[in-house]
Amino acid sequence: MTAADHLDRAVADPIGLITDLVADVEKALGVDTIRAVVTAVVGGRAKSRQLAKALAMRPAVLTDGRSPAPRAIGDLLIELRKAGASAIAAPVCAECGKKLRTLQRKGQDWYCGVCRQETAECTTCGNVRRVGLRDRAGLPRCSMCPDIDPRDPVTVVHELIAAIAPGADRDVVAEALRRTAPHRPHYRQRVVWALEENPRLLTGEGYLAPHRAILKFVDLLHEAGVAGIVRPACPRCQRVVRIDKPLDGQRVCRNCIAKSRIEEYVRCGARREPATRDAQGRPLCPNCLVTDPANVEVCIGCGKRRRVQNRTSDGPLCPNCCPLPILVCSICGRTAPGTHSRLTGLPRCGGCDRRQAHCTSCGRLRGIHSGTTEAPICGPCTAPEPSSGARVPPAGQRNDCDPPVRALAARSSSGSTNSSPTTRAPYPRSFKPSMRPWPAPNEPPPRCAGSLAASSPPSCPDLGSGRRLLTHEALDELPEGKVVEHIRSVLVASGALPRRDEQMVRLERHVKNLVTSHATAEGRKILHRYATWHLLRRPRRRSRGKETTYYQLQVARQHLRAGVYLLDWLEGQNLTLATCRQADLERWMTSEDARLRQEAGHFVRWALAQQIARDLSFPAERWNGPSQPMDDEARWDTARRLLHDDTLKPEDRLAGLLLLLYAQWPAAISRLTVDHIEETYGTVRIHLGAVPVELPALVAELALQQVAARRSHAVLGRTDSPWLFPGGQPGRPISAWAMGERLRKLGIRLAQARSTALFQLATELPAAVLARTLGIDITVAVKWQRAAAGDWAAYAAEISRRKKDS
Repeated sequence: MTAADHLDRAVADPIGLITDLVADVEKALGVDTIRAVVTAVVGGRAKSRQLAKALAMRPAVLTDGRSPAPRAIGDLLIELRKAGASAIAAPVCAECGKKLRTLQRKGQDWYCGVCRQETAECTTCGNVRRVGLRDRAGLPRCSMCPDIDPRDPVTVVHELIAAIAPGADRDVVAEALRRTAPHRPHYRQRVVWALEENPRLLTGEGYLAPHRAILKFVDLLHEAGVAGIVRPACPRCQRVVRIDKPLDGQRVCRNCIAKSRIEEYVRCGARREPATRDAQGRPLCPNCLVTDPANVEVCIGCGKRRRVQNRTSDGPLCPNCCPLPILVCSICGRTAPGTHSRLTGLPRCGGCDRRQAHCTSCGRLRGIHSGTTEAPICGPCTAPEPSSGARVPPAGQRNDCDPPVRALAARSSSGSTNSSPTTRAPYPRSFKPSMRPWPAPNEPPPRCAGSLAASSPPSCPDLGSGRRLLTHEALDELPEGKVVEHIRSVLVASGALPRRDEQMVRLERHVKNLVTSHATAEGRKILHRYATWHLLRRPRRRSRGKETTYYQLQVARQHLRAGVYLLDWLEGQNLTLATCRQADLERWMTSEDARLRQEAGHFVRWALAQQIARDLSFPAERWNGPSQPMDDEARWDTARRLLHDDTLKPEDRLAGLLLLLYAQWPAAISRLTVDHIEETYGTVRIHLGAVPVELPALVAELALQQVAARRSHAVLGRTDSPWLFPGGQPGRPISAWAMGERLRKLGIRLAQARSTALFQLATELPAAVLARTLGIDITVAVKWQRAAAGDWAAYAAEISRRKKDS
């Protein structure tokens, strides 16, 4: 087997490859023993593949034990020798050649404990020796010249704290200092030195602490009730949480660290902190990692290649075949497969998880979360258990993380007249959220959001106090986030603010930030023309007065980012669009740095039409039909299950049937209103396009039930939502992403199900009828007609015959 074959097998079967390579060298151990050792050492899939590739590139490391090599190989050699392998070499020190029983590394090389230690010139004696410790200034010292402070550390710290809080107990300070670093007295001494240099670290400036142990020391003193000790807030988000991550000379929280590491995922285009990286070091999200074809394996349950949900001794299991644990349901008392509720922490079987009933507390038809079969209780009426991890605010105590809508609504409902009519936004009576109890009139606003000045620029000092007119532009000046978006949706739904196209505003803001951040003036000019007169104009023209959809926003953002990537690459090659030639463009398309290649073609074709680029060719790909296989049998099986399975939620059943039977994408389903459903003389029709479609009896029953019982998670003192599927924000429908997730949980593959439905409908209906009834464009209907090769020549004769018979 060649090295290339070994590398291919290192991806498909890394443990098997490692076992075979070790078995070729070691004959004394059995294959089963070797596999057991390999499985225990390599751990996860990424580590096993790394180890397999390293062994495939240099299998001689098994017999010579020499680095450079990953640490996993050294651990494997040690464990194999412990298991009795005699032909396997022990790892050896890269400097002195000593056989190692434990590993210490510098880069990819292995060293013994003596060779690994750092050597430097001692600050005191001047000899070049191993560094034993570092002094107060951070300079190296040998073990013969320790930096000994004759003062008692507890006495020094107690004097510092006594200056802040007179009467502080010395024993409490001593115990806190001991627990800060129990087994490292020299590290405790460094903490004392840092506090002595800057005592303000104890009174709120702990984010400047040079050592992480200082933050632990402050927490221990604060828990002990020492007066004057202030836990530091994160300097970026101002939250009082754990801050032990260094960033730009400060200590920040984990969320701010994640935001500082935001990168664009190379496959899905999302911008978040990388969860992992591919072989080229490019960032990947968790979903792209588990759905990568290289990571998909054959499930032992269904025999299909799917992503791995769980691994057993027999092999991997996919999400559909992964068994649930057998639990005693806390609601019905049955012993059945189930999960633990995140709200109560108690076990719940699958039947109770899907069952809906009238809540004995509020009387509404909802999903059951607690209670019993005879007396069910819905989720909003269920009190979370503190041990379940759910956030339960103490009774009568204000929650510091409640959104600023509480302070605004409290001022609105109290009818305060502290501000003039010209500076206050008109708060209608309907603006009375009832999700939480309101703060008292004299209570200070919540720190993290109630006082909007905490996160506002100087031009927007305090919206919560009403000193500035509350408008969309004023809210736009605040940092983006879910809190501000929720406030905006509440104000729009209550009539305090006018409606506007939020997706278009987000797109305009994204375009402005991306264009202004480009390096060159010529590039900014080109991107401004491309975005303003092409990308933004197209959704405005196509929306025809309606709000821009999320998918239109994503497409425009991807096209703009593709143009930025291409211009950045051209700048690195000392080229421009005017000087770029076809060979240069093809060189970029085949390079590893090329991202969003197909979307970049849209930018290149626009540049050619505007005569910005010359002598370039980037033809558009013609759509030749669906790329995924058609599975009409699975589609009808799922449709029958949705029609007759009463354990599923009615809204999910209706949305799934609209996708399976009428080829409606989640974005179109989420934007349906109650006016799209009409009932005349016992016949129920739905308006998906220009011509209404008559619904079958079972689907019509679900549609009428959804019209009557629809509800939203947002409470605004009003329930007359026009949306057929209300969302979590007041006055807004469910998002297309959330609708898609609900359909995926029903086992529906969105793209495949819609393609199958549209393909089947295109074989039975003319393109014009298909476009008018389903609400799709006529050109799309014609393309699907040609792809399906539908025979509808007898359609007119069939319609004529129906009229004569009637």
